[in-house]
Amino acid sequence: MMRWEGICEFVAVAEAQSFTTAAGRLGISTAQVSRQVRELEERLGSKLLYRTTRKVSLTEDGQLFYRHCRQVLDGLDEAERAVSSLKNEPRGLIRMTAPVTYGEQYVMPIVLEYMQQFPQVEVQCELTNQQLDLVQGGFDLAIRLGVLPDSSMMARKLAERVQYLVASPDYIGRHGAPHSLSELGRHQCLLGSLPFWRFQEEGKLRSLKVKGRLSCSSGNTLLAAALAGMGIAQLPGYYVDEAIRDGRLLVLLKPFQEPKEGIWGLYPHNRQLSPKIGHLMNMLADRLPKA
Repeated sequence: MMRWEGICEFVAVAEAQSFTTAAGRLGISTAQVSRQVRELEERLGSKLLYRTTRKVSLTEDGQLFYRHCRQVLDGLDEAERAVSSLKNEPRGLIRMTAPVTYGEQYVMPIVLEYMQQFPQVEVQCELTNQQLDLVQGGFDLAIRLGVLPDSSMMARKLAERVQYLVASPDYIGRHGAPHSLSELGRHQCLLGSLPFWRFQEEGKLRSLKVKGRLSCSSGNTLLAAALAGMGIAQLPGYYVDEAIRDGRLLVLLKPFQEPKEGIWGLYPHNRQLSPKIGHLMNMLADRLPKA
């Protein structure tokens, strides 16, 4: 326990820049605060504070030690809140974001069911295909599809999706079906927001640059163009499953189909996973369609 002695007192002094003010915040005497900080410095063998009659300030060692201590105390606060809230019913505001089509078709129906189950919860959801900054935007949760970039966000896999390369029977009848990745260069490719498609070739992932007359960030527009025979599209299963089942679209280059991609729930690493977010992610993981 000795390792913890003086930590709270030191942090309070560092933030208040005053032993007297720190003592008032902690509800103990100034002499006790001073003694605890002095003994902490002795254990560390380092001077943490500059003391004058008018001001208290951090030394270079004190600044480094304060940053680490602040993180530890914040972590303890989060741990206490997490444990104490386990039995609490979800309540309060959830600010979240999700991709437009996937959000409309799959995420929001589950969110509405969740809100009916927990009437003390409010939801503000921004459906957009832009990857918004969670911290800057004040979001509690983001639904992201596919490969995640490296970030400081915490992530939980909620479901998976499969990308299909598809074209209509009419297009195949007029232009033929590609049998290798190299043949895609001779076809009209219906592009999304990226100028390349992803495949798996000989066990390795490959990004292949493609081109075509139409480029659009709307998956529904690309689906409509593919159904109209305007070219080949690469789209997730939730866009094309029905059209594949009823024969309006044909799946191409199956041996090169990339592995399943994750559908993720992201939340800031420094934000407690409160009951309202934890319960919602559990429901999404249970209800979102599996690839």
